[in-house]
Amino acid sequence: MPFTPRVFSGIKPSGDLHLGNYLGAIRRFVPLQQTHETIYCVVDMHAITVWQEPEDLRRWTYEIAAAYIAAGLDPKRSIIFNQSQVVEHAELGWIFNCVARVGWMARMTQFKDKAGSEGGENSEAVSLGLFAYPSLMAADILLYKATGVPVGEDQRQHLELTRDIAKKFNHDFRKQIKGLGLDEEFFPLTESMVTGPATRVMSLRDGKKKMSKSDASDMSTIYMMDDADTIAKKIKKATTDPEPLPSEAQGLEGRAEAANLVAIYAALSDRSVDAVLAEFGGSGWGRFKPALADLAVAVLAPIATEMQRLVADRAEMDRILGDGADRARAIAQPIMDDVRRIVGFVR
Repeated sequence: MPFTPRVFSGIKPSGDLHLGNYLGAIRRFVPLQQTHETIYCVVDMHAITVWQEPEDLRRWTYEIAAAYIAAGLDPKRSIIFNQSQVVEHAELGWIFNCVARVGWMARMTQFKDKAGSEGGENSEAVSLGLFAYPSLMAADILLYKATGVPVGEDQRQHLELTRDIAKKFNHDFRKQIKGLGLDEEFFPLTESMVTGPATRVMSLRDGKKKMSKSDASDMSTIYMMDDADTIAKKIKKATTDPEPLPSEAQGLEGRAEAANLVAIYAALSDRSVDAVLAEFGGSGWGRFKPALADLAVAVLAPIATEMQRLVADRAEMDRILGDGADRARAIAQPIMDDVRRIVGFVR
């Protein structure tokens, strides 16, 4: 059989989806299903590293799965499921907890940021899961021997950790791997797949801060379920500067808000930043913002409508997620069988 590159990625159901989730992740997932074997997960086990109301967790899980499909993922072509339905994620995550080192986890900047917000100066106040979740993320990816992960800029460090865990596992168990006649590099060194504009979407109120559902101002974030009027209002009120748009990307340096809005336009229109500036260079915000608002509404409104339809049909969503879990498990179980033999578990 010819080698088929396999892609894995997932989104955590810990709040309402926003434009950053769409442009930074979901929109990039869709074309990959034409060229790769694609597995897209709703990582609900990651969500509970901090407290989640169970009903909210269920709702957000359905919403993310619905967003995958509404954005163009075909559940027959791509495997779409929620993480907790495939127990091998947790099992491999525990094994990787025993491979990874505490020092590796302590260096993760996201843990430092989240521990600060959850527990103040005392990181001992947060859950053990929050500290160890990068090894579960590594398990999510390597359980399927994924060769590529379309991740946002903020996940690059975790992907590097995944590579470190794969290397250490392959090294620590090299004798057992060889003895079982398995590939010397049992786990692949997964590559990042970050390309194009708006890989990191920033706040509409502060171009130096990432767009986030936790922002104090609701006007800073465009949510995937926002209606057309709300989307247009948020864009038209977005923070800008008094200068007109430049004709080349270099002219956006030092202009965080301008660079963010141009990158959003480029991503939504599937064009380069330079192509957008070739059209709007020299224009003021009075021309650009309405054009961006119209574009955002044209792209996002149909997705929101389809998401609402899918979320309302729980039976259909359960069928899609269950089928995806069955197909994911069919890939994961043979790999976990090999892992158990490698580490010496008696089966």
